[in-house]
Amino acid sequence: MDPLHSLTQRRTIRRFEPEPLHAGDLERLLEAARRAPTDANAQLYSILRVTDPELRRELARLAGGQAQVTDAAEFFVPLADVYRLERLLAHRGKEMARWPRTGLHFALVDATLAGAQLAAAAEALGYGICWIGGLLNHPREVAQLLELPPGVVPVSGLAVGVPAEDPPLRPRLPEALVVHVDRYHPYAPADLDAAYAAMAPASRRGDWLFVLERYFAAGGTMEDRDPAYGRLLAQQGFVADWPPEAAASLEAAGLPAASLGEALEAVLGSGWRGALFGREEEGYSVWLERETAAERGEGTSPGEALARAVPKAD
Repeated sequence: MDPLHSLTQRRTIRRFEPEPLHAGDLERLLEAARRAPTDANAQLYSILRVTDPELRRELARLAGGQAQVTDAAEFFVPLADVYRLERLLAHRGKEMARWPRTGLHFALVDATLAGAQLAAAAEALGYGICWIGGLLNHPREVAQLLELPPGVVPVSGLAVGVPAEDPPLRPRLPEALVVHVDRYHPYAPADLDAAYAAMAPASRRGDWLFVLERYFAAGGTMEDRDPAYGRLLAQQGFVADWPPEAAASLEAAGLPAASLGEALEAVLGSGWRGALFGREEEGYSVWLERETAAERGEGTSPGEALARAVPKAD
């Protein structure tokens, strides 16, 4: 048998038999996940196995009612996780440096590699898998439900179980459109037409644009998801210019924002005429001005100063 068969012939399974994994296979899958590559051996990920039926039902609801979450033998949530690293450093008296953007990048990569290795191992053993991106429809509710600490965010969901269907292979873009040699090559109109032709079977309408538009064009699913995901990243400490406490403070004031820039947009859109930031001896200050009023806030960062000025005006 072709050793790459489970990789080259893989399909997403959306219907599962009501059967558990075979004895010992769960441990084999988790061991495969733990052996995934990781930058600097930091292992900036966790795998959350969800076994509580009620919890799985709630996750299925948040993911848009996807039955795979409840029906599969196992359901996992790979997590980007820098929290454990922070605790390890603190345990030996060291303070973690501030590197939220880089931390998020490597944690997402580590979690994705571990989840992919778990999925590949499951398929090699004859199981079916289904990635559940719908968990990011309501990422903050998912984080709250799973009691994720600061520095941890969900990457996706992963259902694993005994297949109850044998679907055909889904189309993929031609190799010439996804493999670049030496340098990234631009796409000519003929290349883009070839992409639509190759992917036409991905839609019942025979038009891949219908799928792309639904998810990725203006007004689509990804645009709807982005604000909530951005606020989750701020809440969990992954936004460099927007401390979690500042994000929580402005949200409590009815001005949710995922970054300092979004916070300024919200503040200036709520009746304030201007915001004047200043550098202080021990941090930053901001004056918020209306036509007839001004409020001052101070903090160790511009975001913290802004968040402290807004409640004073209420």
